[in-house]
Amino acid sequence: MMFRVDRDVLAEAVAWTARSLPARPSVPVLAGMRLEVTESGQLKLSGFDYEVSAEVTLEPQTGEAGVVLVSGRLLAEITRALPAQPVDFVVEGAKAIVTCGSARFTLLTMPVEDYPSLPVMPPAAGRIGSDVFASAVAQVAVAAGKDDTLPMLTGVRMEIEGDTVTLAATDRYRLAVRELKWQPEQPDFSAIAMIPGKTLADIAKSLGSTGAEVEIAMSSVGGTGEGMIGFSSAGRRTTTRLLDPEFPKYRSLLPTEFSARADLSTGSFVEAVKRVALVAERNTPVRMAFRGGEVVLEAGSGDEAQAVEVLPVDFDGDDINIAFNHQFLLEGLGAIDSDVARLQMTTSTKPAILTGGKPVDEASASAYRYLIMPIRLSS
Repeated sequence: MMFRVDRDVLAEAVAWTARSLPARPSVPVLAGMRLEVTESGQLKLSGFDYEVSAEVTLEPQTGEAGVVLVSGRLLAEITRALPAQPVDFVVEGAKAIVTCGSARFTLLTMPVEDYPSLPVMPPAAGRIGSDVFASAVAQVAVAAGKDDTLPMLTGVRMEIEGDTVTLAATDRYRLAVRELKWQPEQPDFSAIAMIPGKTLADIAKSLGSTGAEVEIAMSSVGGTGEGMIGFSSAGRRTTTRLLDPEFPKYRSLLPTEFSARADLSTGSFVEAVKRVALVAERNTPVRMAFRGGEVVLEAGSGDEAQAVEVLPVDFDGDDINIAFNHQFLLEGLGAIDSDVARLQMTTSTKPAILTGGKPVDEASASAYRYLIMPIRLSS
């Protein structure tokens, strides 16, 4: 087996494939990256750890059919460091030789026959713009739980009905929901999938840079292959196993009536929360008092360090004192993707909704909603 390919093309493809390789593989062979030159002359690089698979297809300048397995992370480090010249990759016996300019590396190969076969992609379900997909996933994944003892809360729920995709995630303290449009293969397509949150965020971010559409491959409700979902774009394809679809009935948690509405400059709000939070301990809240045209932010109390800052606000409704975990609040503000942050509140103990912008139609629902639970203030 041999091939020649441009250094930048190879380095990018190897780096993308290596992202899915396990840091501590259960068996050594899973640390390998499989390189194959097909009979048709295509070069395929792939990795698989029984949970997530990744494969890139390239068109090498020259190639001789064959398959080899080498250390994926080592190959990624080597290709990243090579000079900007064509790379020659040749397999000789149990060794692979990488040559680029005057640089030459010899790698030991691993037994290809011990490497698991990549899963077959589920049927194509539809397409969506890569940038829209990456942005939507990033907005929602921020609210996914990190506690692996509650796997149901570590995922992002994807619900598809026709041309509408709804993404949702919660860790019990906040809930993020984003609705977006896509192009389904079948107009009546319907499906529900629970995707590991960190995996989905990594996939969306890596495919968001392709500038092409992302094809989503999954089974409809009741179809075969329900345990897997696939994504592909610009010669890259990846699959991941799904979590148990059980998820809280989140729509009933979203309040529809509010007693107060505050619009603030997102940038000023973020900076003020960051400053005030400097004196807040990890689990102590940032307190906010909304009165007329201003909001007073406070943190710290008693014998501790204290901070106070006042911001102008476009406020409508009943005066309210409310407190939030500052990290959760900042993550929500970072996700709304708008110059104006809208905070809608009911009471100091009921969930608030953070959205972006000032919609012309007050009744129109934002495509992105971030529900955040307040922290009860001591009397």
